[in-house]
Amino acid sequence: MRICGIDLKANNTIFSVVDTTEDDDIAVYIDMKTKKITLGDDESQDAIRSYCNDLLVFLTQNSIDKIVIKKRSKKGAFAGGAVTFKMEAWLQLNPHCVVELISSARISSYQKKNCIEFPEELNKYQEQAYLAAVIAA
Repeated sequence: MRICGIDLKANNTIFSVVDTTEDDDIAVYIDMKTKKITLGDDESQDAIRSYCNDLLVFLTQNSIDKIVIKKRSKKGAFAGGAVTFKMEAWLQLNPHCVVELISSARISSYQKKNCIEFPEELNKYQEQAYLAAVIAA
């Protein structure tokens, strides 16, 4: 199963893809050429269509079976911006794969209980997306 972890920051959808087999539960990082997709202007219909098309192309070309999105807080000091919630909705509406949301607390708990070694190819900004994907694997 190919799982795509996603971290939504500002107007960026940050990807980290792992692959698992049914025989084992080991998640293997796959270094993709596309590491993020940016939404230009969230008020422009053309920009939104382009963003949605880019997402669908990424998901289909890379045979993604499942998406795991790191949740953002809905209120408080660390609340996610309105644009990230729009982007999350578009991801949830995609017809190609299942979407799951995972909390920051669950990611933190997993990190504390497990020794995580990040792949060398992974960029620092992809770490939260990678953790989301690994937890779901």
